[in-house]
This record gives sequence, C-alpha cells and structure tokens, in this order.
Amino acid sequence: MNIDNAQLEKLIEEGVPVIDIRRPEEWRQTGVVKDSHLITFFDKKGNYNVPAWLEKLAPIAGKDQPFILICRTGNRTGTVGKFLDKKLGYKKVYNVQKGITDWIAKGKPVVKPAN
Repeated sequence: MNIDNAQLEKLIEEGVPVIDIRRPEEWRQTGVVKDSHLITFFDKKGNYNVPAWLEKLAPIAGKDQPFILICRTGNRTGTVGKFLDKKLGYKKVYNVQKGITDWIAKGKPVVKPAN
C-alpha cells in the first residue's frame, strides 16, 4: 500500500517500524528516518538474497504485522512491497511512495545512520 509523508508520520507515531532497504552508502549520503531498521535489499548490481533479508526482517515484523518500506524514490520499495504482499503473504506492507528524497525535500528530519 502506497503512503505519503503525512501517513508515514502517523504510522511512525503509532509505532509501526520503518525498514530502509537502501545500501549503506545511500544511508550515509542522505541520512535516514529516525529509528529506521537498515536492511539492504539490493546490492549495487541489483542482486538480492530474499531468505537472508527475511531473516533480518523476522525479529522486526511478521506476516501479519505492519511495517513501512522506504528507499530513495519509492521504486525499489514498490517492487519489494508487491513481492512481499503477492508472493509471500505479507499483508500490511506500506511503501513510502516518493521515498526519502521527498521526505527530505519537505523538510522532514533525518539522522545519521548507525552503520
């Protein structure tokens, strides 16, 4: 389900976890939404390892628990969110439609990533 910045803020206030699927160099370049879980999905070449990624997601959210996916512009998270929903049965996946670039452009806060 696509969401905008206002919906993102509301869900964060409700305690819904944010998963930033970008790469570490991207996190360092822009900063991240406070308290985001940093779990890279695609490497620089576009490769991915679904079982390894799901293993990192498991302690944060299960198939019936809501979570938010964010990337640079919403393209990667749109793809990943649809895959998690349609193929793997995750029912409460939120995609930040315009990604962190829009969040930053609207003056929303970011923090330095921990790693």
